[in-house]
Amino acid sequence: MDDFLLRALIAGLGVALVTGPLGVFVVWRRMAYFGDTLAHSALLGIALGFLLGINLNLSVIMLGILLALLLVGMSSNRQLSQDTQLGILAHGALSLGLVVMAFQSSVRVDLMGYLFGDILAVTITDLLWVWGGGLLVLLVLIMIWGPLLSLTVHEELAQVEGVPVGRMRLIFMLLIALVIAVSMKIVGVLLITSMMIIPAAAARRFSRTPEQMAVIAAAVGALAVGLGLAGSWHWDTPAGPSVVVAAMLLFGLTQLTKRPI
Repeated sequence: MDDFLLRALIAGLGVALVTGPLGVFVVWRRMAYFGDTLAHSALLGIALGFLLGINLNLSVIMLGILLALLLVGMSSNRQLSQDTQLGILAHGALSLGLVVMAFQSSVRVDLMGYLFGDILAVTITDLLWVWGGGLLVLLVLIMIWGPLLSLTVHEELAQVEGVPVGRMRLIFMLLIALVIAVSMKIVGVLLITSMMIIPAAAARRFSRTPEQMAVIAAAVGALAVGLGLAGSWHWDTPAGPSVVVAAMLLFGLTQLTKRPI
């Protein structure tokens, strides 16, 4: 196996192992649109990173933190529904990112690579970001698994039981922002949310416990990475989108099979 393909496989597996468990809560809490909002804002983070001359992963993480804090603050606004607020932020941040990019004529940017990923161009440094950031996310997720699960099942009851609802919600948002930052080169900022949603949705059909669903989601994501890269290699298709298509096919197969009793 060529070195670049091996690096792509290792990076993809790292993304799958973290997006699977995290995606479980995204699916349960119906936060797919929120994930898209953070993903779209990543392009603005990339543009600001180029503008300020700082590491792109750090600039995306910092912008994700700011956006998460902004969303928490906006949640008290009852005049606008949450999906309306997310829509404004998602499309506004994406458009602003493209505008900022356009003003940087001296910087050559592979916009398609950031939007849809360039997993075959992954470097050793990218691998360190993916696995380092992924392990950090998994560690924090394990630490807050119980309170976050209580919050997901019944928010009011969790609050009565002493779960810090606002803090848990903010931490979860920050974890999503971190995953998007370290994964944007793998499947792109427009497709990363699909890697959190599709494997988790496929795993839900065969899971009896939340922990089982997280493990199966990670396995489905890993299988999608392998199949997507194989398809990209044989048919010369874009690698990032091919991984997502493979995940969609796996999800379709799960819907055709009989759910275990």
